[in-house]
Amino acid sequence: MSSVLYPASFGPALRSGRIVSIDAFRALTVLVMIIVNEWHGMIGLPAWMQHMPADADAMSFVDVVFPAFLFIVGMSIPFALQQRLALGHGPLQVQLHVLQRALGLVVIGVFMVNAEDGFHAPSMAMPIAVWALLSYVAAFLIWGSLRGGPALALGWRLAGVGLLLLLAWVYRGGPQGQGGLTPQWWGILGLIGWAYWLACLGFWAVRGRLPGVLVLIALCLGYYLAHHAAWVKGSAALSLLFSQEGHASHAAIVLCGCACALIFFDTTAKRSEIRRFALALGLATALALLATLLRPEYKVSKIYATPSWAFYSAASCVLVFAALYAWIECKGRSFFPDLLAPVAANPLVAYLIPFFVGALMAWGHLQLPLLLRTGLAGILYAVVYALGVALLVRGLAARGVRLRI
Repeated sequence: MSSVLYPASFGPALRSGRIVSIDAFRALTVLVMIIVNEWHGMIGLPAWMQHMPADADAMSFVDVVFPAFLFIVGMSIPFALQQRLALGHGPLQVQLHVLQRALGLVVIGVFMVNAEDGFHAPSMAMPIAVWALLSYVAAFLIWGSLRGGPALALGWRLAGVGLLLLLAWVYRGGPQGQGGLTPQWWGILGLIGWAYWLACLGFWAVRGRLPGVLVLIALCLGYYLAHHAAWVKGSAALSLLFSQEGHASHAAIVLCGCACALIFFDTTAKRSEIRRFALALGLATALALLATLLRPEYKVSKIYATPSWAFYSAASCVLVFAALYAWIECKGRSFFPDLLAPVAANPLVAYLIPFFVGALMAWGHLQLPLLLRTGLAGILYAVVYALGVALLVRGLAARGVRLRI
C-alpha cells in the first residue's frame, strides 16, 4: 500500500492510485441514476421505485441516488487535492482548478435544466431538442477529448464557449417568451457543482483532517437551522445571508463522503481494518440518530433538501461503501471490472448519454412503445438501457473519447 504525502502543513497521507471500491461505488451510482431516471414517468411502478412527494415526510431508495452521487464526489475530494499537491500545484492553482470544475458543472446544469423546463417554444429560433443537442456539443468542445489525453485544441474550446454564449442569447423563456436563460433550480449537475465547491473550500480550510471535516458538517447543519430561525426571518439581510440552505445540506453530504474516505484511506492513522469499520459504523449511526432527532421538526424531503433526508442518505452511503470495501478491498473480490471501470473513469459521459439520446428522440418525435413504459417490462428495459450505456461508454473510452471537467 503506497501513499503520497500532502505538504506537512496540509494534512494526512492517503492511498495513491485508483481504488477499486471507490470506482465501483461511483460506477454503480451512475448506472442506478440512469435506471431511476428512465423509471421517471413510467406507468404502474410501486412507490418505492419513485421519488417521494416533497411533503410526504418519506424517502425511497430512489431519493438516495442523488445523495450517493454527492457522497462519492466527497470521497474523491481528498484524493483529487492530494494529486494536485503532489504535482507541485500551489494553493492558488488548486483553488482555481476547483473553481473551474465547479463552474463547469454549474454551467452544464443550468443549460440542462433550461432545456427541460421554462422555455417558450414559439419564441425559440430552433426546436428545444436541437438547442439541447447543441449545448451538449458545446460542452464536449470545451471539456472533451478524442484521444484520451489533453482537451481539444484551443480553437475548438473557444468555439464551444462561443456556441454556449450564442445558445444563451437565443434562448427564450417565460410565459410570453420575454425571459432568457435562468438558473431555475441549477439542475443535478449544478447542485453537485455548488456542493463540490463549498466542500472543497471547507476541506482545504481544515487541512483535510477528520475532526475538522466533522465540524464542517455540523456548521452546514447550523446554517440550515439558522435559515429557519425566527431571528433570521425577521431580518432581510440575514434572510439573504442564510438563503442557501439547500446548498448547505448538499455540501454536508459531500463532506460526509470526505469523512468516509479519511476513515478508510488515511494511511497516517495506522488504523486496523476492524478500527476502520468501527469508525464507519459509528459515523453511520451518528448520522442516522441525528436525522431521527431532526425529523420531527424538519421532515424528510429530497426536494426541500432537509437535514433529516441528507443525514439518512449519508448514513446509508457509509454503510453501502463499507460493504463494497469489505467485499473488494478486504476479500479481494472483483466487481464487473470490464463494465464498471470505464463508467467509473467517465461518469459525466455516462450520465449525459441518456439526455443526449432523449434530445435526439424528441427532435425526431420518437417515443418508446407503451409496453416499455409500463410495469415490469419498463423496469427491465431501464436496467438493460443502463447496461447498454455502460457498454457504449466502454467503447467510447477504448477510442479515447473523454469528457472531464
